[in-house]
Amino acid sequence: MERDNLTPERIKNFECPAGKSQSFLWDKKVPRLAVRVTAANSKSFIFECKLDRRTVRVTIGDVNAWPLESVWHGRGHDRVEVKRGAREEATRLQGLVNQGIDPRQEKAERLEAVETKRVESRRQDATVADAWAAYLEARRPRWGERSYADHLEVARIGGEARKRGAGTIEPGPLATLMPLKLSDLTPERVSAWLEEENARRPTFAARAYRLLRAFIRWASGISEYRAAAHIEAVGSRVARDHLHRVKAKEADSLQREQLPAWFAAVRAQGNPVQSAYLQGLLLTGARREELAGLRWQDVDFQWNALTIRDKVEGERIIPLTPYVASLLAALPRRKDKDGKPVPWVFSSPAAASGRIQEPRAAHTRALAAAGLPHLSLHGLRRSFGTLSEWVECPVGIVAQIMGHKPSAIAEKHYRRRPLDLLRMWHVRIEARILEQAGIAQPEEGNAGLRLVKA
Repeated sequence: MERDNLTPERIKNFECPAGKSQSFLWDKKVPRLAVRVTAANSKSFIFECKLDRRTVRVTIGDVNAWPLESVWHGRGHDRVEVKRGAREEATRLQGLVNQGIDPRQEKAERLEAVETKRVESRRQDATVADAWAAYLEARRPRWGERSYADHLEVARIGGEARKRGAGTIEPGPLATLMPLKLSDLTPERVSAWLEEENARRPTFAARAYRLLRAFIRWASGISEYRAAAHIEAVGSRVARDHLHRVKAKEADSLQREQLPAWFAAVRAQGNPVQSAYLQGLLLTGARREELAGLRWQDVDFQWNALTIRDKVEGERIIPLTPYVASLLAALPRRKDKDGKPVPWVFSSPAAASGRIQEPRAAHTRALAAAGLPHLSLHGLRRSFGTLSEWVECPVGIVAQIMGHKPSAIAEKHYRRRPLDLLRMWHVRIEARILEQAGIAQPEEGNAGLRLVKA
C-alpha cells in the first residue's frame, strides 16, 4: 500500500488505471484516510481500518464537497471550525474505533437522529391544511361522494364563483383555521372560532365542528401528526360550552293537505329526470345521494326491486313500487359521447359525472309555483317517514325501507323481513300518498313489466 501526502493537486490528477474498477490514493499524514477513484472518475474520501479483525470502510464524502483540511474562522479562543476537513473526520473516526465503536453504526445513528429531528420539525410546522389534505386522501375511499363533498365545502377558501354573474363564494367555516399550525389548534383557539362562527351560521358551524372533531381524532392516531394534534381541542367541554344545539326542523315535512299542490308543481317540471327524482325521494324515503347514485343495473323491473347503495350498511334492497316503477321506466336511456350507455338512472348530460348533481334549484322552483313554504330535500325523506304512519305501518319496516339502523335488540338480531313483506307495506304507503295527492296508482305487479316493453 503506497502512501503519499495528499494535496489538492495530487487528488485532482489522480486517475483510475485502465482495466480496474477502482483505485486508492492513501494519505501519509493520516494513514487511514484515502481517496478512492472509480472507472467513471468519481472521487471520494474514505476511511478504512480494522475492528475486531474485520475491515471497516466508511465513505466520508465527495472530494468536491469535503476540503482536505478543516476551514477555520477567527483566532485563539474565538477560533471556530466552519467546515470540517477529511483529515479531521478521519481522525475522529479513528478515535471511535479506538473506543471499540463501529463508525458505520455511529454514522447510521447520526443520520437517523438528523432525520428524526427533521421529521419532528416538519410535524411541528405542519399546518391544518396540510394535515386536512392528508386526511381527505386517506379517508376518501371510505366515504360516499356526498361526505367527501361536505369536507371540501367546510374547508373551501372562497372567492369568485365560476359561473358568470354568481358573485362570490363564501369561505367555509374551517377556512380560517387552515393556515394555522396543527399544534396551534388548542381548546382556546377552537372555542374562539366556534363563537365567531355561531354568530353567523350556527348550523353550518355545528356540522363543521363535527367534521373537525373527527379529523383531530384521526390526526392524533397518526404518527406523523400525533405530537401536534391536541385531542382536547375538540373535547366535550368545548362542545358543551360553545356548540349551539341545533333543533330538529319541525316544519321540514310535507303535510297531507300539501300533497296535491306539491305533486302538481313537481310533475309540471320541464325536466322529467328532475321530476322523477324528486317524486322518488318522497316515495322511497331514500337519502338524496343514495337515489342520485342509482344505476340501471340496480333497478329490477321483473321482480320489482331497487338496490340502494346504503351509507350505513353498504347496500339495501327495497321494493320498487308501481308508481315509482312507472317513473323510472319513462326516463331516457342516454349514451355518452363515445356511444356507451350512461349507467345512471337520473342522468344529466350537463353534469361532469353524468348524473344529477344539484336538484335543489328545481325543487325550490316547484315549491314557489305551488305556494308552499321552504322544504329541504331531506325533508322529503322525513315526509315519507311521517306519512307512513297514516297506514299504521310498523316502525321497523319503515326504518328498513329508509335504511335506518335498528334501534332495539329484537330489530337487530331477530327481525329479517323478506322483500315481499316490505313490498306489501310500501305499496300501501305509496297508495295512500298518491290518493291524498289525487293521483291514481298503477296496477301492482304488471306496471314495471308493461313499462319495460313499451
